[in-house]
Amino acid sequence: MGRFTLAAVCSALTVLSGCSSPETAGPDTQRLTVHVEERLPFDDTSFTQGLEVADNGTIYVGTGQEGESRLYTRTPEGEKLRSIDLDPEFFGEGITLHDGTVWQLTWLHGTAIKRDAATLEETGRENYAGEGWGLCSRADEDELIFSDGTAELRRMDPETFEERERFTVTMDGQPVEGLNELECVGDEVYANVFTTTNIMRIDADSGKVTAVIDASALENNAAPDPNNVLNGIAHIPGTEEFYLAGKRWPDMYHVTFKPETAAK
Repeated sequence: MGRFTLAAVCSALTVLSGCSSPETAGPDTQRLTVHVEERLPFDDTSFTQGLEVADNGTIYVGTGQEGESRLYTRTPEGEKLRSIDLDPEFFGEGITLHDGTVWQLTWLHGTAIKRDAATLEETGRENYAGEGWGLCSRADEDELIFSDGTAELRRMDPETFEERERFTVTMDGQPVEGLNELECVGDEVYANVFTTTNIMRIDADSGKVTAVIDASALENNAAPDPNNVLNGIAHIPGTEEFYLAGKRWPDMYHVTFKPETAAK
């Protein structure tokens, strides 16, 4: 079963499958919305799977599709800096920066590719079990957080990529399925729910969802295709601001997250 179909079934069968719905969030879950600060140009050929921002402002983009997957860097204004192709059999997935290294997942091959963050040259590979979807770094905790499209997140060793443990993401006691692209910010993990415009803010220690962020206000100007969905969350270092992007989107959005009532 393909990724789009799997997530769509989970969304459609929320009650039967046990998947938690953002619309049923309880009173303890904050509701936020996206406020667009700026619209920036993006590469509409990029099947975006991962988005990261370095401390110097350089943006890293990981893309998917067999024979088309790559990792590249660019400026916020859109100038391409470096680019490297993945082996053609790989379907690229999430990326993260950690201590001068870029880790990039592959969807079905169980291979994590390690690269030098400055040159993008490969420095190693490690294996993992199951599918790879999203990845983010908690540098202060010396761990990576890894998603595989389920409600479980994994804690990974940032050097060896060995799995340390798994924990389940829940909202009001129910698992939240379809966790995809990730971004770690302090003690929180931001995860977009695949095929939706919802982003979950998750307590990285307990796994509890503390906020649901509604990103439906973002204009999806990609060509009509069920795969061209929101997919890309990158925290801008030193701020409370983020970049959001999507698969084959011609735009990247510089945003802030605000309470629903404050954004109206």
